[in-house]
Amino acid sequence: MAKKKTEPSVPEEEAPRSYFEEALARKDSTLDQALRPPNFDDFTGQPRTIERLRVMVGAARREHRALDHILLHGPPGLGKTTLALILAEEMGTKVKITSGPVIEKPADLAGLLTALEEGEILFIDEIHRISKVVEEFLYSAMEDFRIDIMIDQGPNARSVRLSIPRFTLVGATTRTGLLTAPMRSRFTLQTRLDYYTHEDLFKIVRRNCAKLGIAVDDGGAMEIARRARGTPRIVNNLIRFARDYALERGNGEIDKPTAAAALELLEIDAHGLDDMDKRILRTLAQNYNGGPVGLGTIGVAVGEDEHTLEEVHEPYLIQEGYIARTPQGRVLTEKGWGVAGVERDFGGRRQGTLF
Repeated sequence: MAKKKTEPSVPEEEAPRSYFEEALARKDSTLDQALRPPNFDDFTGQPRTIERLRVMVGAARREHRALDHILLHGPPGLGKTTLALILAEEMGTKVKITSGPVIEKPADLAGLLTALEEGEILFIDEIHRISKVVEEFLYSAMEDFRIDIMIDQGPNARSVRLSIPRFTLVGATTRTGLLTAPMRSRFTLQTRLDYYTHEDLFKIVRRNCAKLGIAVDDGGAMEIARRARGTPRIVNNLIRFARDYALERGNGEIDKPTAAAALELLEIDAHGLDDMDKRILRTLAQNYNGGPVGLGTIGVAVGEDEHTLEEVHEPYLIQEGYIARTPQGRVLTEKGWGVAGVERDFGGRRQGTLF
């Protein structure tokens, strides 16, 4: 019997569907280059990670050697690529940027590695999506700075060992659990980037608006910061839309009422939740009485891809305490019930939430 093909829950052409998914996927290289902080001193937030990187950079520069390998992990849009560029700037070297899905076979990786110069940084985004074959090929490059290349095929096949310059691998991932233990163990530093505080995002809004020549007051800056889900990349997208709204329907300045009205138009509420977030919470409340429910089931119910829910929406909902992850599935917390807008069913009795 032929095996039944499994169809994705959301067709490729329909994604991305939520505002935050679009914002995190949208990259404007010109704008990013203008707004990215050039060094550690200008970088706002992530104090523990910055301090760890300062120590590693300082020691490497003191000993005139290449930086040790570094793994940056955390939700998308928090500055992993920016930190790789800052590391290159602080070390006085260059950085080559690629991503895991692009490196399909060992020959692709060999081409990247042999083109590196001494002390140069290789930044691999989405490193968890590198194939197993390429990953094993990378082990000797990271440890011994050599690669073995197979020449010819069949009986005439032979291996040629090539030495490569001492380089630094900076890997970035949103899903550390998909990296194998041998791969993780080869990084000297593994550091997590967490969501930014409202105060840090407020500073980023003020700084980026100044760089772009956008008029914003403290109330408008804080309103954007509060609704940006702790993510600088989302801040930049919200700034641009709020600027357009201020020019079209305001006096050109982003004040608190203008920012609030602009973000309400994007269906982003005061909690930083968009329409898809609310659909997830309502689905847990209405269809499953708060759970526990598997993420795949939630994805089918809301019409969104499971991986998108896990990488874009779930981290923030868990961080803010709206849902909890259990061995049996996802469950709605008391805080989640409070914003779901659904009465709770207690054994046939429906009761409104306390808050």
